[in-house]
Amino acid sequence: MAIYDTEEEQLEQLKKWWEANQTSLIAGVVTAIVLVSGWNLWQNHQLDKRNQASQMYQQLLDSAAKDNGESTEKLAERLPIEFPGTAYAHYAGLQLAKSKVQKGDLEGAKAILEKSIKEADSDELRHVARLRLIQLMLATGQYEQGLQLIAAVDPAKSEGFSASYDELQGDLYVALDRLDEARSAYQSAIRTGQATPLTQFKLDDVATPSNAAPAPAN
Repeated sequence: MAIYDTEEEQLEQLKKWWEANQTSLIAGVVTAIVLVSGWNLWQNHQLDKRNQASQMYQQLLDSAAKDNGESTEKLAERLPIEFPGTAYAHYAGLQLAKSKVQKGDLEGAKAILEKSIKEADSDELRHVARLRLIQLMLATGQYEQGLQLIAAVDPAKSEGFSASYDELQGDLYVALDRLDEARSAYQSAIRTGQATPLTQFKLDDVATPSNAAPAPAN
């Protein structure tokens, strides 16, 4: 840095520097203000959007609790259109699929769940949609397709859902009369420590003759 002999020289150099750079400095400050203001506006808009989506989803849940099927479906269809990309849009899809199942429109429900698996923005939502789709496949006799869906799941990303997948896999194997594989699947579900009590009953139902109680002697 240059050292000036007098304060007058320092002030003169500062004045020249300001004259040379004031335009770019002012432009930079204005740009920064615009960017910060724009970011704050966008953040506020996103927050407002999430709040509106949350309110509509609560209306949907209230409608479902009152068994108002027509109103529930309308809200479930509106929410993804008005608030696309939000988690509530995907929750609404799950609710709409449930409503269609209750009305007997299983193919319509499957289409919604397949879309949720592809478009949901979280692993948890995708797992929930996939498990419900597999349950529908079990109910409609699409056993092999259900097994294929389970086989495609990455075990490293299914923590918390593995017991549900194993139990459903066991159910599919039972439907296919592949009881040895069903037994292994149920045992795997129980080993996770997260299986439902029903899983043990299912395992007991497919117990091998050697594990069953011996017949009384004559």
